[in-house]
Amino acid sequence: MSEWKRKRFWKEAAVVETGGGYAVELDGRQLKTPAKSALIVPTRDLAEMIAAEWEAQQDEIDPRVMPATRMANAAIDKVRKQHAEVADLLSAYGETDLLCYRADAPQELADRQTKAWDPVLDWADETLGVRLVTGTGVMFVPQPPEALASLSDRVHALSDFQIAAFHDLVSLSGSLVLAFAATHHWRSAEEIWQLSRLDENWQIEQWGDDEEAAETAEIKRQAFLFATQAFSFC
Repeated sequence: MSEWKRKRFWKEAAVVETGGGYAVELDGRQLKTPAKSALIVPTRDLAEMIAAEWEAQQDEIDPRVMPATRMANAAIDKVRKQHAEVADLLSAYGETDLLCYRADAPQELADRQTKAWDPVLDWADETLGVRLVTGTGVMFVPQPPEALASLSDRVHALSDFQIAAFHDLVSLSGSLVLAFAATHHWRSAEEIWQLSRLDENWQIEQWGDDEEAAETAEIKRQAFLFATQAFSFC
């Protein structure tokens, strides 16, 4: 990871087409991943996003503001080597999907969940052919095996780069269904993110917010919006 500590040494970041996709070159030198693999991505849009991140660097390379580069590195160095394992990990979210666990009280929160989340489950039924079961309280809600199998098949069918972006959509929202809704552009990424924050927003309304929690929530929000766009570029 020593490359992350280096100061800017290049004048120009450019996208070049290769036999396997698109690469980013710094003054003619092709970028590599931390594991020293060639950083080649499937679309020009994604390559342009990565090049823009490198072009925006100032004196020192700051990976915290380079989400596209990090995602591409993860797709090549991690997901490509263990695609099935990562897909299984993400598929497991279907067993405890956020949308399926409803409050039994107060009634206002329960009603808000029903109004906001039922349309997403209806969409999953109509578009994905999957109907998940809802329950109240904290008890585990068993899901139909055929529904879980169908969702798992869809996750496993994603490419390495799609999986890398999809991972953030699922883990940030806590919902496999919301992640699929984002990749299918059911609604805007912002609207879908807010659906995942329904319970947190309710608590804020009741008790107020604090600065640290708000900053953390905003970081996650930006990551979710980025992952939605990045997935579409894969």
